Amino acid sequence: MTERTLVVIKPDAVQRHLTGEIISRLERKGLKLVAAKFIQISEQSVRRLYMPHKGKSFYRGLMKFTCSSPVLVMVWEADGVIEIVRKMLGATFGCDAQPGTIRGDFGCSGRYNLVHGSDSPKSAEREIRIFFRPGEIIKYELADTNWLYGKKD
Repeated sequence: MTERTLVVIKPDAVQRHLTGEIISRLERKGLKLVAAKFIQISEQSVRRLYMPHKGKSFYRGLMKFTCSSPVLVMVWEADGVIEIVRKMLGATFGCDAQPGTIRGDFGCSGRYNLVHGSDSPKSAEREIRIFFRPGEIIKYELADTNWLYGKKD
């Protein structure tokens, strides 16, 4: 089933020039980019994004970090995209993530983690609405869809 997920390339990845590498990995996997914005995220948007973490010990630091530098917010689409992206990102922090994952290959911090990815369809729907209006998400077909998914008409 085709679904969508929000991916946010966070300040540490932007500052370390990893934006292109992260996008490249997602594209090479076969995921379809359907929306993107390079923004200086507002405190209000960060509060909405990380609302489920409000009250946790790391919440204030996460808020400050996420607003510290521009981010790239994106919507990706594919069959099973949420699970695929979560696997590609790896464990929450690079110091725990397996090699071959984005966090495992580029992160060694136990504090910053390069990328945010939605953790469920419900979260994805809520998070996407924070950054994108429906008309900003582009509907199109990739020419290689049949090759990627093995679907034939």
